[in-house]
Amino acid sequence: MPGNPLTDPNWAPNLADTVVRVVTSVRDKTTKPLLLISRALVFGIIGLVGGVIAIVLVLVIATRGLQALIEIGTSHRNAVWISYLGVGIGLSLIGFLLMSKRTQKESEA
Repeated sequence: MPGNPLTDPNWAPNLADTVVRVVTSVRDKTTKPLLLISRALVFGIIGLVGGVIAIVLVLVIATRGLQALIEIGTSHRNAVWISYLGVGIGLSLIGFLLMSKRTQKESEA
């Protein structure tokens, strides 16, 4: 009688396969999406912090490089404020460009 677990020789392997299938199904529906979300958050935060650090370093290098170029023709004191002015104007132009590219819907919010 195959329905009786005491006389069915395949009862234990079938039960183990059923348990494994149910546990795998539950894990695939719960743990995998959470794992993907957590990885996306971690790598997104790392990328964001790295991007901010890269932008800051580029601005520092650009300012110092501009000071070195301007200092060839003027004093160090004048080169500093002229380089700050140049970088400030450049950043302002980038800001004006980005503000002009935004859509009307974003400006209402």
